[in-house]
Amino acid sequence: MRRLQNATILGLIATVILTATALLQPAPALAGDQGHSPWRPPTGGLDLRTPFDPPPLPWMSGHRGVDLAAADAQTVVAAGAGTVMFAGDLAGRGVVSIAHANGLRTTYEPVEPSVAAGETVAAGQPIGALQAGHGSCPGAVCLHLGLKRGPLYLDPMLLFGAGEVRLLPRPGRAEARS
Repeated sequence: MRRLQNATILGLIATVILTATALLQPAPALAGDQGHSPWRPPTGGLDLRTPFDPPPLPWMSGHRGVDLAAADAQTVVAAGAGTVMFAGDLAGRGVVSIAHANGLRTTYEPVEPSVAAGETVAAGQPIGALQAGHGSCPGAVCLHLGLKRGPLYLDPMLLFGAGEVRLLPRPGRAEARS
């Protein structure tokens, strides 16, 4: 039973590493050269205000995306080509969610959507206007950008060649080493 658990954990770790490296296709090192990357910064720049800070366990609190500085009513564009899965009000704020061909899903909030569920969008295509009022934003206005593959939250900055892959300790393991 222990070997099966260890094999499962190693499989999950391998999946995280593969997802974060091979599947994300990071952007070229040159910030202005977007011609070879399938990903675009949704606010035109990558002024990171609040970094990705996932919880150690899925049900715990944490910051499951990043906050990017932007201007009120600024146009928000799709980070990558895909299909709009949701565009509307969710818990009192505007949200747009896009499924991408490589199994990734990006979310954008708070955004007043200009797209509807089922629409196909291209990378860099406008999807809405940014609204003020995101709770974890340290400035006046921020776009919260999220990234998931299945149930796993990933650092959205990986799409643009930044960010970091984090492997979290198995519950109980850190305490056992002390």
